[in-house]
Amino acid sequence: MQNKAYIHTYPSPLGTLTLASDGSHITGLWIKGQQHFASTLEADAQEAALPVFEEATAWLNAYFAGKDPGKRPPLKPLGSPFRQTVWQELLKVPSGQTITYGDIARRLAEASGKPASPRAVGGAVGHNPISILIPCHRVLGRDGSLTGYAGGMEAKVKLLAIEGVNAKG
Repeated sequence: MQNKAYIHTYPSPLGTLTLASDGSHITGLWIKGQQHFASTLEADAQEAALPVFEEATAWLNAYFAGKDPGKRPPLKPLGSPFRQTVWQELLKVPSGQTITYGDIARRLAEASGKPASPRAVGGAVGHNPISILIPCHRVLGRDGSLTGYAGGMEAKVKLLAIEGVNAKG
């Protein structure tokens, strides 16, 4: 099954989600119509029933029910080393908590000894190919305001509400 691309659709409270896999890892998760939809998906991807999709479905079912979904299925986002680093930082933000682009930039600068721009962090966050599982919806603007979300602001507000974050103000 390696070196192939597989997809699975999942009906969610946000609309249809499309999941992608290489056969053993989740490589993509997009909300229908979002920016950069299927940006890392190979054109010849085929619908398949895979154990990793079963794991992801169980995780999403628990998440959308407001329960602790537990361990994430194995993830393999495709992107530059910088984007990979940003996405790893997103995975450290607990459910129900938020972080700013500036906070992420500071963490990266402290870890690497090199400056990191909040704008560059924003670009990496916006191109996250595995929405929800890599929680880019938890990133807010410098003043705690809601900022753009590739899946749309309505979806971002819903995701934060599921986690108990009042994101309307």
